[in-house]
Amino acid sequence: MPPAQAPTLAAPEETAGEDRRLAFRNAMARLAAAVTIVTTDGPGGRAGFAATAVCSVSDNPPTLIVCLNRGSSAYPAVSANQVVCVNVLSADHIALSRLFGGKTPVDERFAAASWSESETGCPRLEDALASFDCRIRTIADGSTHDVLFCEVQAIHSQTEGQALIYFDRDYRTV
Repeated sequence: MPPAQAPTLAAPEETAGEDRRLAFRNAMARLAAAVTIVTTDGPGGRAGFAATAVCSVSDNPPTLIVCLNRGSSAYPAVSANQVVCVNVLSADHIALSRLFGGKTPVDERFAAASWSESETGCPRLEDALASFDCRIRTIADGSTHDVLFCEVQAIHSQTEGQALIYFDRDYRTV
């Protein structure tokens, strides 16, 4: 019996244009990620968006990265305010995530939950599993997105609750 063959992977340059983008998007759907709502408020106005492109960078000083699409309706406010609050969602927040991930007007998004003002003035989701109140320290060019390096100013967290993740184009809980 011949040995099992490993799957053959096409090199990125072998997949052209839209095929390459589709292959990338399909592969990324297999990467489970925490679901967050990133909010801001200040001179540029109040805004918020659902995001899975958030991760820890360092604990000294506490720093997160947040990837923000330059075409997002929240982009002008985040750029002007230079502060964000990253709210980690629980299993109870699927509907809220959908509101913040769609074309729902800003006032309707925020009316759907209870918010407090964070130290930086950003809306903090009162029942989030964790909230990281941040000042944007550095912005890197990520092609269609800006990569925001966010220094954490304050943290609020709960000890109970199931995390909401996004995997295979659907919500899951852990």
